Amino acid sequence: MNLPHSTTHSSAPGIARRELLQVGYSGLLGMGLASCLAGRSSAAVPGTPKQVVIVFLTGAASHHDTFDMKLEAPPEIRGEFQGISTSISGLTVCEHLPLLAARAHQYAVLRTLSHSDNNHLMSTHHVLTGEKQPGGFFDKVASRDDWPCYSSGLAFLRPRNDGLPSGVNLPTYLMEGPLTWPGQHAGFLGAKYDPWQIKGDPAKPDFKVDALTLAPGVSVSRLESRQALLGELDSQQRQLAALAESQRMTNDQQLAFSMLTSNRLTQAFDLSRESDATRERYGKNTYGQSLLLARRLVQAGVPVVQANMGRVQNWDNHGQIFPTLKNRLLPPLDLGVAALLDDLDQEGLLENTLVMMLGEFGRTPKINNDKGRDHWGPCFFGVFAGAGVRGGQVIGRSDDIGAYPVTQAFSPNDVGATVYHLLGIDGEAIVRDRLNRPVRLNTGNVIEPLFTGASV
Repeated sequence: MNLPHSTTHSSAPGIARRELLQVGYSGLLGMGLASCLAGRSSAAVPGTPKQVVIVFLTGAASHHDTFDMKLEAPPEIRGEFQGISTSISGLTVCEHLPLLAARAHQYAVLRTLSHSDNNHLMSTHHVLTGEKQPGGFFDKVASRDDWPCYSSGLAFLRPRNDGLPSGVNLPTYLMEGPLTWPGQHAGFLGAKYDPWQIKGDPAKPDFKVDALTLAPGVSVSRLESRQALLGELDSQQRQLAALAESQRMTNDQQLAFSMLTSNRLTQAFDLSRESDATRERYGKNTYGQSLLLARRLVQAGVPVVQANMGRVQNWDNHGQIFPTLKNRLLPPLDLGVAALLDDLDQEGLLENTLVMMLGEFGRTPKINNDKGRDHWGPCFFGVFAGAGVRGGQVIGRSDDIGAYPVTQAFSPNDVGATVYHLLGIDGEAIVRDRLNRPVRLNTGNVIEPLFTGASV
């Protein structure tokens, strides 16, 4: 199959977040940057790559109460919400998603995502990397044995040299006490391919990105002076090291310098450049401003942006699910995602950008004694828009209580194959794990009905 692509990304070497954090400190003087960039073959697929925005419903939203409502089921399955019509015939969504209902022609709803885990950490890894966590067990925390997230796979196989990271995650890092959620970094590929992690609420007036802020007393002009000093140090180093290694060091350091002194990212993170009306349209809350920031990063050319909708388990509604969804979670999500779709569409970016909204699993069909729903991996939903996705369609069907798919099920591996394909990466590319064993980056299949509209 030859799916459409767009938005060219360079295949030359790029720099990772951790190396950037050293810039202006010892890193700019050549310490810690010697191995910043290692050449990697492109492993590209035909066509031109696209960009991806992952709207991650951390904790896992209920499919029954959003995009796969069972209005004819008994009350203990159906729940408290009413359904409303959408802009396409045959699709009903929750009454608390009116803006997304009006934009249903722009996206496809996939109702038969499925996997075998009911654990937050393992399932998050599966959804955000496209592969099961190696050696996974209940609450297995992140490690460098994990599979890489999508932006890290991209950074490894198609590194950049234009001063932009391959991925940005915001506004929270999924961590609670001793538990660090896997699927947020480059895993066995190594820390230098990690996406940038932005921690801070973009809805707050004092929001800034420390990774893009110079150290106190360090100005761009002083960095230029440091570069002159760096040249002198390089001259001495060339007398002590082999020519090839010395040349690689010089390229790495030059890239680090150009990245920090570039204003492309600093401008993207400056939400004050947006009008008050625009910020209100997204919603002046963490969800809305995170999605506005995601749009600005797409405009700046960042290939993969992950916007976590809330803290670690905002959507993990084991109790009082209906007032929580109605009053706290669904309205800001509806407002922010609708505004994101509108802006990407109006600016001609939606055809080049996949917007993917999903959680790590679904919720149990039957409402529990605490008036909530528990973890449920066998059946959940995803919403996909842009990047050649045929909007206005529902893909797949779950059974009468939303427990299991009755049509073809798709796994997170298939989500991963789809993401990598759109990013211009061959998901079957061979990479090496920490034991230097060759492994396939992804073992799924592209979800073709998203693009062909064929029923499954």
